[in-house]
Amino acid sequence: MSLNLRNIIKPYPSPIITGRGIDLDFPMLAGCLALLGLGLVMITSASSEVAAVQSGNTLYMMIRHLVYLVIGLGACIVTMMIPIATWQRLGWLMLIGAFGLLVMVILPGIGREVNGSMRWIGFGAFNVQPSEIAKVFVVIYLAGYLVRRQKEVRESWMGFFKPFIVLLPMAGLLLMEPDFGATVVMMGAAAAMLFLGGVGLFRFTLMVVLAVAAVTILVQAQPYRMARLITFTDPWSDQFGSGYQLTQALIAFGRGEWLGVGLGNSVQKQFYLPEAHTDFVFSVLAEELGVVGSLCTVALFVFVCVRGMYIGLWAEKAKQYFAAYVAYGLSFLWIGQFLINIGVNVGLLPTKGLTLPFLSYGGSSLVICCACLGLLLRIEWESRTHLGSEEMEFSESDFAEEPTHGR
Repeated sequence: MSLNLRNIIKPYPSPIITGRGIDLDFPMLAGCLALLGLGLVMITSASSEVAAVQSGNTLYMMIRHLVYLVIGLGACIVTMMIPIATWQRLGWLMLIGAFGLLVMVILPGIGREVNGSMRWIGFGAFNVQPSEIAKVFVVIYLAGYLVRRQKEVRESWMGFFKPFIVLLPMAGLLLMEPDFGATVVMMGAAAAMLFLGGVGLFRFTLMVVLAVAAVTILVQAQPYRMARLITFTDPWSDQFGSGYQLTQALIAFGRGEWLGVGLGNSVQKQFYLPEAHTDFVFSVLAEELGVVGSLCTVALFVFVCVRGMYIGLWAEKAKQYFAAYVAYGLSFLWIGQFLINIGVNVGLLPTKGLTLPFLSYGGSSLVICCACLGLLLRIEWESRTHLGSEEMEFSESDFAEEPTHGR
């Protein structure tokens, strides 16, 4: 199998190089760019005090975030240029790569420990979080499996259980870091993909029951998880101990009221709220922009996630099933992270470190989110133009006229 660069990235066809110019799903692009812009503004505000103490420059975190944003937009452009058929062909290699990265991160001397967790691989001043890459690679591999074994998945127990031969060891590696949040998001997205792939209701219900039982056992297995669960029910009972983060987040929401205290005027970011620019950036946003700003942000997330699901639906109608499953899977990854992060910030879920897509400070998360956006834009373009087959040859004349059907 030849995997040279020419076969992976071709000048035609591509949604950013056509006879009509740029041909993208602009509503999806606009929604994600709005979240990226809002994220840059909120990172600048929420990290100013921490950056001033750690580096002497209040804009230090903002500059790093801007660098990651530029890299992410570059990754978005690159993924838009790669045919979806190529991702499908390389799915098994990506799965091997995901396992390799997750093994490397828990090896002493390679993985970098931060706040008691081995979740990062250090490259000089930058850290790479393999779990962010692994989640996407699992979605791509599972989408290929659902296409190859569609009948088996729908009709037999073996087709249903086979994916877990891969998913369970990967979940185990994530729990060894430990990264409970990434495990829940990955397994949730995989379950949703299996359901959309045609798994019967009885088998899906059984999977949900087993998943709930597994989560219960995992929570009880670690004292710190039990402490978080107990504190979550009444954070004010230990507001200066295990309930500190949640109580400070709730104070931020209370101070924000309807219209907020004003951009840059947050008090909670001044070392009252830990991880104000990462896991709890939404709390700072709520304090500075109020209920109105928070609801507008949630509306943007809902629009982007629903649009991603519609992209999957359009691909399925165009009989591009692999692309459809990838779109569904990536959308569910965003939905899972969004629900968990917002749930933690408002006190609906126990405290768990998980970034907010497009908004939180974190290089790996931001770059991967942008790459996923590029994949979704490519899927939408291929399904709309019906030019998704890598085997076909195209010339510039194929892109000379506007399509007669649009969205």
